[in-house]
Amino acid sequence: MARILIVDDAKFMRITLTNILKKANHEIVGEAENGREAVELYRELKPDLVTMDITMPEMSGLDAVKEIKKDFKDAKIVMCSAMGQQKMVVDAIEAGAKDFIVKPFDDSQVVDSVSRVLR
Repeated sequence: MARILIVDDAKFMRITLTNILKKANHEIVGEAENGREAVELYRELKPDLVTMDITMPEMSGLDAVKEIKKDFKDAKIVMCSAMGQQKMVVDAIEAGAKDFIVKPFDDSQVVDSVSRVLR
């Protein structure tokens, strides 16, 4: 299946996503806890897909999407948002994110979104 980079400042959320995606036979190639790390790891690992939290310290998910898309036009990024972050999700989609999933995560929604984006 896909090689995935998980980006979230909350360790618990990274573990949750890892468990959901591994059950769906995806490989987790890396984890980052802020946007800056995400950009560095993307360049290094070139994953098939990234799950990207929106609100993080140092560099937001939105800024990280813009940075990654600048160098990697084909990057596949799925935003992870809490309820009430619709405006930021729209901004992220306009910046090049392919889809979004809402916290708390529903296993089937996560897997469906990843599958859609990978097609």
